[in-house]
Amino acid sequence: METIHLVVTLAAQRGWSIHQLDVKSAFLHGELNEEVFVEQPCDYEQKGHEHKVYKFKKTLYKLKLAPRAWYSCIEAYFMKEGFEKCEYEHTLFI
Repeated sequence: METIHLVVTLAAQRGWSIHQLDVKSAFLHGELNEEVFVEQPCDYEQKGHEHKVYKFKKTLYKLKLAPRAWYSCIEAYFMKEGFEKCEYEHTLFI
């Protein structure tokens, strides 16, 4: 949050434009680094394959790994674009 406050303050002081993007599907873009399986939901079991499970290829909102996967994805993008982590920014331990 400190970094966001700093950027907003700089933008206000220097007359920069700020654009906001509200991403409702951010967690759906995270890549899983481990295998995650879930049982078929009740009342939605595939006939003749009730014993099978689903394997996630991408993250979902209620998946506990979703925030970490999304953060890793966005962090890798910023690093690729030449951004550096602020040494005073808190590290996320998710």
